[in-house]
Amino acid sequence: MIQFSNVSKKYDNGTHALKDINLTIDKGEFVFVVGSSGAGKSTFLKLMMREEVPSSGSIIVEDKDLTKMKKREIPKFRRKLGIVFQDFRLIPNMTVFDNVAFAMRVIGTKEKKIRRRVPYVLSLMGLNEKARNYPQELSGGEQQRVALARALANNAEIIIADEPTGNVDPQMSYEIVDLLMRLNEAGTTVIMVTHEHSLVRCFDKRVIILDKGTVVADGGSLIREAATSHINPISEISNEYVVPPEEDYSAYAAQNAAASQTAENSEPVETSEEFIVPGGED
Repeated sequence: MIQFSNVSKKYDNGTHALKDINLTIDKGEFVFVVGSSGAGKSTFLKLMMREEVPSSGSIIVEDKDLTKMKKREIPKFRRKLGIVFQDFRLIPNMTVFDNVAFAMRVIGTKEKKIRRRVPYVLSLMGLNEKARNYPQELSGGEQQRVALARALANNAEIIIADEPTGNVDPQMSYEIVDLLMRLNEAGTTVIMVTHEHSLVRCFDKRVIILDKGTVVADGGSLIREAATSHINPISEISNEYVVPPEEDYSAYAAQNAAASQTAENSEPVETSEEFIVPGGED
């Protein structure tokens, strides 16, 4: 379980990246996090990975309070995380096998276990035949799959994917998210930040929308449809598909503010599903 309670983050330069975030991601959920540039998506992930600490509030990940975690405990905590970056971050002078094995070697895994585990995760990604290749010999999609295999090397309980489809073509983007979906079906918690609204529309999962450091929408199908109504369906995705410009999510903030004002001036009523849909329920 991941829980943000009244979390705010203000950097030394005065930037207020996140403001009073409250949300829970249950074990085994798949969550899309979307929002325009500057919405707070990167800070959200950095706090979850314990690269940053909040200015106020608490963050609980797998029963660990990250705000109270000592520096010496951070490496052990991160072993539970599989992190996939947009720019792959593969080591160019290492083969595919060694790039994946590296994640296991740095934590002292025995070589015997590495030689069993690495071929297994490469097979999951369809990369067995590429084990001896170097990153520069692979396509962008193959490199991203190597990065995903590396994230799985230590049997991560949580995968954090930061724009994992940003450097591949639309069809490969779909295939990468499909791989993440299959891992999620096996019980892995997946949090994926993306600007590709087409992917959000294609998959029936929870969507968290950030705008100017606040959560302006959080839910399932209704939120997803509202956030992606201007996107073509998956059947129209091709290599020539052009991702539309970023959505202005401030409309959601205004909508929620209006709803809150109405609620304050009226009798208590149940929250409308138009604004909040329980996460993780299909």
